[in-house]
Amino acid sequence: MIDLEVIHRIHKTLTDRKGAAPESSYVASLYAKGTDSICKKVAEEAAEVIMAAKDGDSLHVVREVTDLWFHSMILLAHLGLDVNDIAAEFRRREGISGIDEKNSRDQEAA
Repeated sequence: MIDLEVIHRIHKTLTDRKGAAPESSYVASLYAKGTDSICKKVAEEAAEVIMAAKDGDSLHVVREVTDLWFHSMILLAHLGLDVNDIAAEFRRREGISGIDEKNSRDQEAA
C-alpha cells in the first residue's frame, strides 16, 4: 500500500517551493521555467521508465517511476492540482471497465 503521508509531505514541499527563488532549488527552477519545461521533464522521465522496463531491471524501473511520479507531482502543483485530485479520479474509475471509461471520455469530447 502507498504511504500517502509521504506523498502529502512531498506535495507540501512542492507547493512551498512555488514562491521560492529559482536558484534556491531544483523544483523552484522548474516552476520558473514554466509549463513547457515541466512537461518536457515529465516526458523525459516517462521515456526513462520505458527504457528501464525494456532492460528488465526492476530496481531501475522503480527508481525511474519514482522520478516520473515526482515530476508529475511538480506538474500537478504547478497547475494548482494535487494527489487528492488524482485519488478522486481513481475512485471515480474504480470498478469501471477501461473500455467503458475511455468511451465515456470520447463521448464527452464529441
